[in-house]
Amino acid sequence: MTQPVSPPRYDSGKAPATARTPAWRALAARADVRTLSLLGVLAVLVVIGGVTKPHEFLDTRNLQLVLTQASVIGVVTVGMTFVITSGGIDLSVGAIVALASVWATTVATQEYGFAGILFTALAVGVGCGLVNGLLVAYGGMVPFIATLAMLASARGLALQITDGRTQIVTVDSVLGLGERDAYLLGIPPLVLVFAVVTVIGWLVLNRTTFGRRTVAVGGNAEAARLAGIDVRRQRLYLYLLSGLCCGIAAFLLIVLAGSGQNTNGNLYELDAIAAAIIGGTLLSGGRGTLTGSVLGVLIFTTITDIFALNNLQSDVQQIAKGAIIVAAVLVQRRTASTT
Repeated sequence: MTQPVSPPRYDSGKAPATARTPAWRALAARADVRTLSLLGVLAVLVVIGGVTKPHEFLDTRNLQLVLTQASVIGVVTVGMTFVITSGGIDLSVGAIVALASVWATTVATQEYGFAGILFTALAVGVGCGLVNGLLVAYGGMVPFIATLAMLASARGLALQITDGRTQIVTVDSVLGLGERDAYLLGIPPLVLVFAVVTVIGWLVLNRTTFGRRTVAVGGNAEAARLAGIDVRRQRLYLYLLSGLCCGIAAFLLIVLAGSGQNTNGNLYELDAIAAAIIGGTLLSGGRGTLTGSVLGVLIFTTITDIFALNNLQSDVQQIAKGAIIVAAVLVQRRTASTT
């Protein structure tokens, strides 16, 4: 007896909604746990600061100072997050900040006023980013080596420009941004700039083709190339973006310190990398989160402030930072294995 033949089933190419839901829920749960963990650490630090030095730590001026200091390294971290998400690294960010700050505060540059200082800082940052990008993307150099060479070169050039001296800023319009009269609703202008850079960075990373290409390159560069993405050009753009963030940070540092020094930006590369990693950005690339990076910056800046208020040694501060990095990575691994 002939069995009835069922009609052929065609695959539409779309997975059933029930099959997709668990993956999205797992991803959301992982991000939530990571963010809540960082918020918990930050809350504990605030409690510690409030208990040990209640009057000093919780003072409005001190909180404004913490946010202002976080703004400088925070802008650098935004650029670093993009680079790490793509599977790269930038060890030269601190040196670029130093070079941009001293080049923008020379006597010749200050003659052009506010616009001259801002333009020079941004131009130097983008120029250094361009060199890094060309070496990595089109020169075939390993990012670690290329940016390490830029670190040494930029530091040396910054020292040569200043001859080891501090360059004092005399442009009132620049110095005025650091005065309390310039605060908007009690918020320092530097914090507002950091907020704008972060929001723009978040939108670019999560809501644009550029962001999706960045994640794709970091996840699998060869697969991204086969999918039609110009991997080399994308990497060039990312180092340009990192250089631009360094230029912005250099200008913010000039406003904050009122000077340019060849020692500016010391160890910024380590702080930016650490903030991005504990925030959830994979060092191997393929995943990045600016929300976590910002929380990482706030955690480190708060630690520094608490230690300074309590007159504790800097070596203990570094140990505490290292412990937080290890704890954050362990939490991420634990979350990844259970979701």
